[in-house]
Amino acid sequence: MDFRLTDEEEAFQAAVRKFGDKVLRPNERRIDTEGRIPDEVLAEMAHLGLLAMPVPTEYGGIGGSAVLTELAAEEIGRGDFSMATAVFFLLEAGWGYILAAHGTEEAKREVLPPVCAGKAFLGVATTEPTGGSDLANMRTTSRSVEGGFSLRGEKAFVSGVEEAKRLGGGHLTLTKAAEGGFRFVYVPTRSAGITTQKFDNMGRMGISTGALTYQDAHVPAKYLIETDGKGFDIAMEGFSVARTFVSAACIGAAERALETGMAYIRERQVFGQPLGKFEGIQFELVDLWTQVEAVKWQCRRAAWLLDTYTLKGDPSHRSEVNRAVASVKLMAPQVAFECVKRSMMWFGAAGYTKDVGLELGFRGIMSYLVGAEGGLNIMRIILGRELLGKEFLPYK
Repeated sequence: MDFRLTDEEEAFQAAVRKFGDKVLRPNERRIDTEGRIPDEVLAEMAHLGLLAMPVPTEYGGIGGSAVLTELAAEEIGRGDFSMATAVFFLLEAGWGYILAAHGTEEAKREVLPPVCAGKAFLGVATTEPTGGSDLANMRTTSRSVEGGFSLRGEKAFVSGVEEAKRLGGGHLTLTKAAEGGFRFVYVPTRSAGITTQKFDNMGRMGISTGALTYQDAHVPAKYLIETDGKGFDIAMEGFSVARTFVSAACIGAAERALETGMAYIRERQVFGQPLGKFEGIQFELVDLWTQVEAVKWQCRRAAWLLDTYTLKGDPSHRSEVNRAVASVKLMAPQVAFECVKRSMMWFGAAGYTKDVGLELGFRGIMSYLVGAEGGLNIMRIILGRELLGKEFLPYK
């Protein structure tokens, strides 16, 4: 196995890091305080081909591999420490891939080009007020009507509700089909019969979170994602892709936290010597750095597996992919959060201020501990299922 990046991958990663340093870092506090990613930032991302990267060129993307997209996610997580831009990025990458792979030709040509150009938003809506991963109790339904489907129900904790209203676009939405099974459809947020609500989060302020209510909302048949009752499986495929990019963004944030902390403990004088000379600090840094390195290569392998099997439509290694993705989604947010927390503590009281800036990552990464793109215990359930078999699931 060759761990080296190609010349093209290294050049691309360097370009995205430059974008992070020159564009994202100067704007991250503005993103956090104003509650939105500036249009000029999205325009620059589109110019660099960063929006919905895996989407083929014929629909406006660059046809980026999972590994290339994972590299970009790392750099975006490093650049905008609040994680808001990373959320925007990974949603469009993961669910843009799903629409390109499984949507109708008409929907792909209508939806994907403006998404890739930064002129529309694309996300996912599966969670409901009564539960997130307990899909068996899903209450949002879709029934076949003339020309398409009619949706009733509510989705909650959905990212990008306000962006889809402001820019245009919508969400790939998982529903229970009245005829049985699950149905996955693209639902434009501006459709008649849809109302929205915005939640007030503690972090990731630059991208909205909210609820979508469907009151006999009509969705044209062209927006159906695949057929033959495969809606649930396709949604899970999308989560495997998106979770990999979530993990990569956490790795980028973890590296930035350690870089910030290392710069400080090199210079901060305590009892006549640099803080970094104290073994209690130095050994803590070493342990954290080792964990970040381990989870980074774990994430790179998950992306490689996606390229080798999932993105080629090959289900033969599904269990291996599931294990790789769930394990990295389990570990990356925890490692990143620990890096931010410990770096804040090295700064002492200053670490608690907004001047240092570590609190941006503290608030943003927390979202991936509590449940975004699948909570930690859900990752443990997935791994338990893959290791022991479905008969050991805690539910029927």
